[in-house]
Amino acid sequence: MNQLDQLKQFTTVVADTGDFQLMKQYTPQDATTNPSLILKAVQKAEYRPLLDQAVRDNEGRDAVMDALLIGFGCEILAIVPGRVSTEVDARLSFDTEATVAKARHLIALYEQRGIARERVLIKIASTWEGIRAAEVLQREGIRCNMTLLFSLAQAVACAEAGAQLISPFVGRILDWHKQKAGDKWDAAANAGDDDPGVRSVRQIYDYYKKFGYATEVMGASFRSTGQILSLAGCDLLTISPDLLEKLAATEGQVERRLSVDQAQAANIARIECGEAAFRWQLNEDQMATEKLSDGIRLFAADAVKLEALIAR
Repeated sequence: MNQLDQLKQFTTVVADTGDFQLMKQYTPQDATTNPSLILKAVQKAEYRPLLDQAVRDNEGRDAVMDALLIGFGCEILAIVPGRVSTEVDARLSFDTEATVAKARHLIALYEQRGIARERVLIKIASTWEGIRAAEVLQREGIRCNMTLLFSLAQAVACAEAGAQLISPFVGRILDWHKQKAGDKWDAAANAGDDDPGVRSVRQIYDYYKKFGYATEVMGASFRSTGQILSLAGCDLLTISPDLLEKLAATEGQVERRLSVDQAQAANIARIECGEAAFRWQLNEDQMATEKLSDGIRLFAADAVKLEALIAR
């Protein structure tokens, strides 16, 4: 068996792409999208009809954007047997009420297309305001995927709020540490289990399983197959097409690296997750603070580019 097939024995594999053909090729259980992926996809000729239809059938920028997101989501759900993640505009990351309203609207649009809300995850940035929005939405049966997550403090707050799923960003954590170290970066000493992104996800996974949280952990933003294989056994892993291809083309043994039994046997202390504690812990984590704000700005910038494409 190739590494991808072996990985699927331990972990639910999710496609991190807006490319339908690649989803069909690698048969993931779920799929994730974001403004960056959709912006990339709609510039391909084969996906242009989705953009054209959204513009033709709707009036106003926001209506067209929402229709485009739902159009991609519905096409994806015709391919994958599980769920699709659809992202709330990153520019709403610090507005709880607006995030709740947008999420409800997106779910309503899916339901108008005959898609049950159980098959949709609403992606929300893991700010304090975003987490509070998820708490409201989860009580309404709207399941949330908490994205742009870089710290244990964010993860604990999301679990306490009852979020369905979190997406800790492995590769972006690694990127920050490499840039911070500069010429002093030691690649060998920061590989495998010692990769800072891998360590972060393992810490979160162990904490959740130790204390019995139901929130799913989905590692995201990978830079190499080594990072992925070091997290074999994580609830889910969302993987880009190029890394799916490498895994599918590589033979070799894949071992489970994360497990509930191992986590429950670990000596882990609980941490506070009230608003003051959350904000202080995030403030004290320079990497998480910078990457969260960077991620929001990047997703917001791509949303603006997508709006400009719609306007043209």
